[in-house]
Amino acid sequence: MIQTKARGILLDIEGTTSSISFVYDVMFPYVRDNVKTFLTANWDDEGVQSCLPLLAKDLEHSSVASWLDEMTGEEKCTAVCEGVIGLMDADVKATGLKQLQGLVWKDGFHSKQMVAHLFDDVAASVKLWSGSGIDVRIYSSGSIAAQKLFFGHTVDGDLLDCLSGHYDTTTGAKQEADSYTKIAAAYGLSADEILFVSDVVAELVAADAAGMQTALSLRPGNKPVEDGHGFDSLKSFSEIETTVPAS
Repeated sequence: MIQTKARGILLDIEGTTSSISFVYDVMFPYVRDNVKTFLTANWDDEGVQSCLPLLAKDLEHSSVASWLDEMTGEEKCTAVCEGVIGLMDADVKATGLKQLQGLVWKDGFHSKQMVAHLFDDVAASVKLWSGSGIDVRIYSSGSIAAQKLFFGHTVDGDLLDCLSGHYDTTTGAKQEADSYTKIAAAYGLSADEILFVSDVVAELVAADAAGMQTALSLRPGNKPVEDGHGFDSLKSFSEIETTVPAS
């Protein structure tokens, strides 16, 4: 049992609120299978066009023009599709890639071809914390738009009303202490009033360095963690015992 008087709880997604397998076996393959069709149907949409300069940078092109201008419409879609899949194959955490993935996932969630997985304890815990006045927020390498899609379309319904903030790589890398300092400032709390839960020890090290409370998530399907990490661990959010201090 982890006892905390935290005023804020900051949650990772993969391996913490949802299984890693859902992200890697459902969400990422959905992008691979549908990105070409999506680009062909939505090439002129503002959302797609706003991704292109970022993707060009992710793929080390000097500009969109130098990358795509000499191509036909179909060739452009193919080039972007191949670039996206290449970045995914390399497991690159790139802003342009994440934004385009989010657009493809939006189609999938809105069409109900995808429903976000949550561990059984997550929805009840998040609702309990939020209802008791604890400020619950999300920090993930996935884009903020993708996070909102995810929590708006879960197996346990729409949880967005229980979440008051979302952070992604535009705030900073998850393994850098400065990112957590920025998030604490956005909360309007001191770092030691926030509990961060993640399955990645390096992220907990960074959050701890910023002064946050921390807990290691040990969920089914997570990568094994070596002993000696020094962090309190949990297998369910029900193991977090909260006592909200008086204002």
